[in-house]
Amino acid sequence: MLKENPSMSTLAEPSLNVRQDILIEEVPKLGEKAASKAIKEWGRPKSDITHLIFCSISGVDTPGADYKLAKLLNLNPSVKLFMLYHQGCFAGGTVLRLAKDLAENNAGARVLVVCSEMTLVLFCGPCETQLDNMVGQAIFADGASAAIVGANPLPIERPLFHMVSASQAILPNSKGAITRHLREEGLTFTLKGNVPQVISDNIEKSLQETFNPSGISDWNSIFWVTHLGGPAILNQIETTLGLKEEKLRTSKHVLSEYGNMSSACVLFVLDEMRRRSI
Repeated sequence: MLKENPSMSTLAEPSLNVRQDILIEEVPKLGEKAASKAIKEWGRPKSDITHLIFCSISGVDTPGADYKLAKLLNLNPSVKLFMLYHQGCFAGGTVLRLAKDLAENNAGARVLVVCSEMTLVLFCGPCETQLDNMVGQAIFADGASAAIVGANPLPIERPLFHMVSASQAILPNSKGAITRHLREEGLTFTLKGNVPQVISDNIEKSLQETFNPSGISDWNSIFWVTHLGGPAILNQIETTLGLKEEKLRTSKHVLSEYGNMSSACVLFVLDEMRRRSI
């Protein structure tokens, strides 16, 4: 494929058409594999799914990947679709937050959440002057994950986790820390070296705002499911908060096994935590 499309390997060479032709077809297919596993484990017929949230950083098209996935799964034609494109790494939390709102405010709702990420959109050959791009090539990976979110579970359902609350915060001094821009050469990626520091400078304040209402201030007393930003970010969080080594062990394991799969990571870590708990 690369021999037929050498522009994909060269930084700044136009190649978006080739990438799009592949991604538009393959992103929904990858998501379908994860969704089918989740539905099978759930145990209820897929016709009971009322909402579908699909998240991907690539393959922007109309009809979108949400529509194509609904067709691949043969979901009820009345299923309510939500498509999130180009959200990036933080979207693993975003999709769960949105699913929580939908489940709690629509009686009987069952929300299928699917994150399907492929690195083809930002793949390129190395360039000695673009070190942040090389870092991205090194840690990013393909992956898809899925979960079903609902409220008031039926006896046939076996809930794994309970979402008590959900919030979001924009960190100060974070403008331009991570950027992705869709260009003729694909998705360009920039990463400033201060990203781990920006996160560690603000992590405790965010935790306090989230957990103080529940009377929790010991960060080693809770379980941790963190996005796999990279070793530097995980190590900085661990040091700043004085976390015991085992607190981020699951996240570090998933990072070492799969890499950073953008929005799909959080569900991978939840699943690994579930396996270890069993």
